[in-house]
Amino acid sequence: MTPAQIRDYLNYYRDLGIETIYRAAPPLVQTAAVETPLIMAEKLALPSLRPEGDTLGKIREDIGDCKRCRLCEARNKIVFGAGNETSPLVFVGEGPGADEDEQGLPFVGRAGQLLTQMIENTAAKEGMNIKRADVYICNVVKCRPPENRTPQPDEMEICGQFLFRQLKTINPKAICVLGATAMKALLNTKEGITKSRGQWHKWHDIPVMITYHPSYLLRQYNQQAKREAWEDLKTLLHFVYD
Repeated sequence: MTPAQIRDYLNYYRDLGIETIYRAAPPLVQTAAVETPLIMAEKLALPSLRPEGDTLGKIREDIGDCKRCRLCEARNKIVFGAGNETSPLVFVGEGPGADEDEQGLPFVGRAGQLLTQMIENTAAKEGMNIKRADVYICNVVKCRPPENRTPQPDEMEICGQFLFRQLKTINPKAICVLGATAMKALLNTKEGITKSRGQWHKWHDIPVMITYHPSYLLRQYNQQAKREAWEDLKTLLHFVYD
């Protein structure tokens, strides 16, 4: 069984409210008169995927100068996350691009500038005093994939443990997932983003709103998608801040 499958099983049972599991312990009694060994049940607590007392600083420290997957080979800087660490709203994207890799900060290139405008302009139109610095932003993978390719499943799995801890530590009121890759990483769904966007989903009991990635919205023919993304964001901001 792969680490991903083990984690999925543990998450499934924990979501059902099961905190302990049982396994067969080694035989304690076996004599010539007893052909079948006596099997005792050993009680085990489900291991926690998030260490007790976890903090964002501890998570960043645990990542270290990460060499856990091939993405380390061409990266310049690890892009951990940025923003208000106690924010009720977290945005999750796919991975760093060239500008992010250079600066070590998420969403600082053209797509990031558009995301900033979306957050701040939508908030202003809805009468909310919310700036980009008021939310927290991070990515599924923390290192830039070569040529901005889509992260591979094993890369997302390795980085996923740290994203899991980030989200659990912040424990926001809602998560906004940006794009199909982040959607699949968090929700393990095979649905297309056009079907899933604009609807509420759940990640470990935290409401999740899915919308388009800003880089997709930068393409000129995506005027309809831009309008839909602004509507998604309006719904999200009212849910979180009203």
